[in-house]
Amino acid sequence: MRKAGILLPIASLPSRFGIGCFSKEAYQFVDQLERSGQKCWQILPLGPTGYGDSPYQSFSTFAGNPYFIDLEYFIREGFLLEEECEACDFGEDKRYIDYEKIYLERFKLLKLAYERSNSKWNEQFLLFKEENKFWLDDYSLYMTIKDINNGCSWLEWEEDLKERYPETLANISIEFEEEIEFYSYLQYIFTVQWIQLKNYANERNIEIIGDIPIYVALDSADCWANKELFQFDENSEPKAVAGCPPDAFARFGQLWGNPLYDWGYHQKTGYHWWINRIQYHLALYDKIRIDHFRGFDAYYSIPYGDETAEFGQWEIGPGYDFFAAIEDRLGKMNVIAEDLGFLTESVKELVEKTGYPGMKVLEFAFGSDERNDYLPHNYIQNCIVYTGTHDNDTIKGWFESISEYEKKFSIEYLNNGEHEIEKIHWDYIRLALSSVAETAVIPMQDYLGLGDEARINIPSTLGDNWTWRLLEDEITDDLLEEIRKLTKLYNR
Repeated sequence: MRKAGILLPIASLPSRFGIGCFSKEAYQFVDQLERSGQKCWQILPLGPTGYGDSPYQSFSTFAGNPYFIDLEYFIREGFLLEEECEACDFGEDKRYIDYEKIYLERFKLLKLAYERSNSKWNEQFLLFKEENKFWLDDYSLYMTIKDINNGCSWLEWEEDLKERYPETLANISIEFEEEIEFYSYLQYIFTVQWIQLKNYANERNIEIIGDIPIYVALDSADCWANKELFQFDENSEPKAVAGCPPDAFARFGQLWGNPLYDWGYHQKTGYHWWINRIQYHLALYDKIRIDHFRGFDAYYSIPYGDETAEFGQWEIGPGYDFFAAIEDRLGKMNVIAEDLGFLTESVKELVEKTGYPGMKVLEFAFGSDERNDYLPHNYIQNCIVYTGTHDNDTIKGWFESISEYEKKFSIEYLNNGEHEIEKIHWDYIRLALSSVAETAVIPMQDYLGLGDEARINIPSTLGDNWTWRLLEDEITDDLLEEIRKLTKLYNR
């Protein structure tokens, strides 16, 4: 079945609280997806973010971001007052998120709401804690200890905390019971609100495409509580970390800094931790995009402490055995393989053997010749096509920055010698929608025809990433009708 969807992070939704969340604007966006004939809403990872604000560097692979909790729910329940929310400074710029102000203001309100919620007598909350005990206890304890240590990573904690001495953790659990309970409560509210939004979308025949980063952050409850899963030395420090080697786009490579998995250990356990992780996310989403799929075939290992990714080396990953083991337990999974970048034959074979659809990005299509795998005439049906992703510039910004060769090639390919730069995004949208790809996903910024000011992320940089937001009423009725017409025209 051919279908189309839109890529828009939760954080990029409009709301009156400085960042997109599970508020009425999220439900309005679902309504807009339905009106425009879309069948998919693709989002970015939902985990709690820290330094750098990247959803791909989360404090937990299981937890949800408290920033996405709708504060209006607490106002309706009487746990917060309207004037308490109005008194907070979430930032004045409605276009871009001010994460520092969100951090300083939102948690004060969330703490107030928790204290007034009388959660200890909430049977659904107690049930949630019991069902999610396998990750929630460690996460809530981890975040509490981080607060005690002024936000420092577990690598900088005292020995007894860093190495999880049972007596020390027991004492912390007693002394800081309320703080630990607070973090568990936030996860309960997050999950209730997210599932309600997901159900609302599903009832309108819109599936949610979620995103799982292949790696977890070093500063995370996952690493602190499960050191055996990773390549750590006797001092609980990584032996090596993840990244990408130098290439034409990054002279010194990309140093991500995530700890690498001890795949031998995972294999011995039948990939138990991964099975729990995938199963948990299959309940949160209808389809999962697995980030950096190549890493399951071979991964780039950089010595810990290196300042660049220049001196890493490739190591063999778990391969097809990993996916076979998981599907043996969970059945055939609804997965998208993020297979972008330089792909070896073994990676291509792995993608083909799993049967998962790979990704095609039009912005990668015009840098070589007619044999380029990202050109639509080379697609197979079992793939997902994008004009660009969260790591790319918008189509308009990209077109303004590419070489003359790429411009000439793309204009010739589009048969658009009379192109208008202000409308060029529609040509690439049509190219994606008209392709044989089973699913076409277009970033909302491209439908709006925005430039590089609307870019979500520039890989391997810190600064203004992850901040762009929709403005209220920016998606007009005319735009929705145009999207609907094109979606129908190309039988999606």
